[in-house]
Amino acid sequence: MRGATGERERFRARYGPRALVVGGSDGIGAAFARELAARGLDLALAARRRPPLEEFAAELRREFPVEVEIFTADASTPEGTEEILGRARALELGLLVVNAALAPIGPFLAPEAEAHERLLALNCRSVALLAHGVGRRLVARGRGGLVLLTSLASFQGSAQVAHYAASKAYVRVLAEGLWEELRPLGVDVLACCAGRVRTPTFERSRARELGWGAPPVLEPGEVARAALAALGRGPVVIPGRLNRIAALLTERLLPRRVAVACVSAATRAMYPASDRPGSRPPAGTAGTDG
Repeated sequence: MRGATGERERFRARYGPRALVVGGSDGIGAAFARELAARGLDLALAARRRPPLEEFAAELRREFPVEVEIFTADASTPEGTEEILGRARALELGLLVVNAALAPIGPFLAPEAEAHERLLALNCRSVALLAHGVGRRLVARGRGGLVLLTSLASFQGSAQVAHYAASKAYVRVLAEGLWEELRPLGVDVLACCAGRVRTPTFERSRARELGWGAPPVLEPGEVARAALAALGRGPVVIPGRLNRIAALLTERLLPRRVAVACVSAATRAMYPASDRPGSRPPAGTAGTDG
């Protein structure tokens, strides 16, 4: 018990007193918020929808002796990202977790260009600007951390999620570079490459099971705990042993064209309706976590 208390105190000293979780009302973001509250950090939660944010914040306040501040903002817009950064400037932050993302499934050419612009704005632009704004403050105080949520899809291209995979590759490579730049300055950076996770977005997607041998669907808490345990130890974490094996196969062992074909086949098997010529993403497969 004494060891656990000491570890909690060390974590709070390095990454406290408050963490900002963007996309923190449900799914992986909510799991991070719960794990951070259990480690004694006060919280600031940002998301698009206020009712679930208020409900979740009230739940955290009942369960943990921490302060929880909430604010609504749409990080896919320049105004929303600036709103988050403006609110963050008034807080004593030690940790940023960026979780919100669009995850559409379907042919790249099916949606209008505006949908691709919104994906770029949320999955790439906002991540870079949030990491830049909060990162500067963490460097100035000489300690802290950035956790950027990415995906197993970031390791290779895949049909039916081509733009999503590309955006997550951007986030992973950004985090890897920032890990090397900022760790001498006292700031730990981590890319969390989650696989299939039982989030509300995943449940709405109605994904089919892939059968024996496929990596299991992880619970959000497993992802959050794995990431926080890895923070400060390296640039990338892949929660789940089978997910790590899958990443090793597709990134390093298989020829590139074989890796892309295999992952594309798995995506089509999970979402068969999305591969019809001229189809648009099935209802429920595009959304944001948090």
